Amino acid sequence: MRTFEDRTFAALRIVFGCVWAIDAYFKWQPAFINNFTSYLTDGAQGQPALVQAWINLWVHGVSVDPHFFAIVVALAETAIAIGLLFGFFTRVALLGGILMTLVIWSTAEGFGGPYAAGSTDIGAAIIYVIVFVALWLGKSWRHYSIDSRFKGTIPWLFGN
Repeated sequence: MRTFEDRTFAALRIVFGCVWAIDAYFKWQPAFINNFTSYLTDGAQGQPALVQAWINLWVHGVSVDPHFFAIVVALAETAIAIGLLFGFFTRVALLGGILMTLVIWSTAEGFGGPYAAGSTDIGAAIIYVIVFVALWLGKSWRHYSIDSRFKGTIPWLFGN
């Protein structure tokens, strides 16, 4: 067993959990909850027609009850932060984080928007996906986690 490497990935998981906790805090603020739809529509600005159509699909779905969807996003980010910080249902948190980040990247960030002159990056959210995958491959749940206390009980959820 690679104890140093395992502990390093666990520490990275906790630091990344702090980032998600800060982000979740911002999602609970009235400014986010009251302006949720505008974050999506802003992502569509200046995008090619196909990307605009994708984002507009999400906008129409969210427009049914934007406050509800904003609270769902805040709850999801809070759950991901807790999962990362405490190593609680870590695999679920990592998979949820990948999915959540891909949705953010493909909507609010407009796939990073590298489609026009002057674009400087492909968006930050896609980098989060890479960190989540690294935490999965590094089995970041092995140390400093609640999950490690339950290993062997449900192998696919808490196993090594």
